[in-house]
Amino acid sequence: MVQRRRLLGIDYGDVRIGLAVSDADRVIASPLAQYQRRSAEEDAHYLRQLIETEEIGGIVLGLPIHLSGHEGSKAAQTRKFGSWLEQVTGLPVVYWDERFTTLEAERSLWDAGLTHRRRRQRRDMIAAQIILQSYLDAGAPTDVKLGPLDD
Repeated sequence: MVQRRRLLGIDYGDVRIGLAVSDADRVIASPLAQYQRRSAEEDAHYLRQLIETEEIGGIVLGLPIHLSGHEGSKAAQTRKFGSWLEQVTGLPVVYWDERFTTLEAERSLWDAGLTHRRRRQRRDMIAAQIILQSYLDAGAPTDVKLGPLDD
């Protein structure tokens, strides 16, 4: 059996989720897809199928943290989604600080000269790529503890 080494990066949203994937060596993140959420059952089916097809061994989920370092209601929703992900996929989920990733994704798409419509179609998966690449650049730590910066 082949060991699954690729990671799936996720930029979570209530309506859409952006998806990115790493290479097997966990060096480079690439944008993969933007998924329009449907129902819990359909979302689970889509994600399980994607994980099988892409040979995913772990998930990096962007966690929205306030500039102060504290977590708000969106972070709580994201953590709830992460727990659900672990249950439906059987894979470990690591939370990764996603501050400024959507802004950075929008800036990159703007610089590429894309129209508003094309930027909107790609923004979430580019944000997922930025989240995953940041995690990879940090050495893909598995013992990440996110919390207030002033602790």
